[in-house]
Amino acid sequence: MAKNELLGGALWDAYSKKVSQRMDNPTHLGVITQEEADKRGLKLIVADYGAEACGDAVRLYWLVDSEDKIVDAKFKSFGCGTAIASSDMMVELCLGKKVQEAVKITNIDVEKALRDDPEIPAVPGQKMHCSVMAYDVIKKAAALYLGKNPEDFEDDIIVCECARVSLGTLKEVIRINDLKTIEEITEYTKAGAFCKSCIKPGGHEEREHYLVDILREVRSEMEQEALQNRAEESSKGELGFTSMTIVQKIKAIESVIDEKIRPMLMMDGGNMEIIDLKNANDGYTDVYIRYLGACSGCASGATGTLFAIESVLQESLDSSIRVFPV
Repeated sequence: MAKNELLGGALWDAYSKKVSQRMDNPTHLGVITQEEADKRGLKLIVADYGAEACGDAVRLYWLVDSEDKIVDAKFKSFGCGTAIASSDMMVELCLGKKVQEAVKITNIDVEKALRDDPEIPAVPGQKMHCSVMAYDVIKKAAALYLGKNPEDFEDDIIVCECARVSLGTLKEVIRINDLKTIEEITEYTKAGAFCKSCIKPGGHEEREHYLVDILREVRSEMEQEALQNRAEESSKGELGFTSMTIVQKIKAIESVIDEKIRPMLMMDGGNMEIIDLKNANDGYTDVYIRYLGACSGCASGATGTLFAIESVLQESLDSSIRVFPV
């Protein structure tokens, strides 16, 4: 068998049966006229969208009632069979929804609705842009009906047109999940899983943003932020505390006691106060405290409670702090 025949068979198998059926027999192909809209007392919305990359175009017709509900819809499509199938499914997903709900339909919703198996894509990756065209014409129609710009429904720059993943989403997901590879990004967001043009330069469609650059930039920002945080922590730690005056040290210790220690003691009817603070010759800062209330007669004041107070101060301020009860 010839190579082209093998390739053709593999590509044919990459389309779902639902796509094939709607290619040949679209359910919602047609035109809605203003005359029909007037007879039914409904508002007619007609929106056009064309994909410059492939030359496909789609026209969407909506009939909307007084409650913003899409009670009827049709489409006309010029282009490939996938564009026809995607547009047909797009119309079906719109029917019965309010305009404000329909605009939330994404190209992924369209593509998934065309799948035979929930785990197997309905079309090859390079044809995902057809479902994107269906998504974009919905935005055009909603914009016309609501008196807005289509861009009003787009909150961010779209990096992956196939999976409709925005720049802001990618950055947030990388940060939250500490992602380090393109494969991880694809696993978490589906960006780059289809036509792969958004992964790096050189794909079938030139992009403004690529996953490799976004990942590198966000990882660099994260590393710089981590270095800055460590520097700030260091300045608040040994160097910062040891360079303080006695008065500044007492204030810092009092602040930690008020926030992390005193509430714990007061729950048991106790309290404490700082009696004195001295800079010891061996480099330690010695804090002398007096227990009040129930704590003054507690046996753990010289053991467990004392250890807990000292540990909190060391972790919060400086490891050289020692605490002594008076």
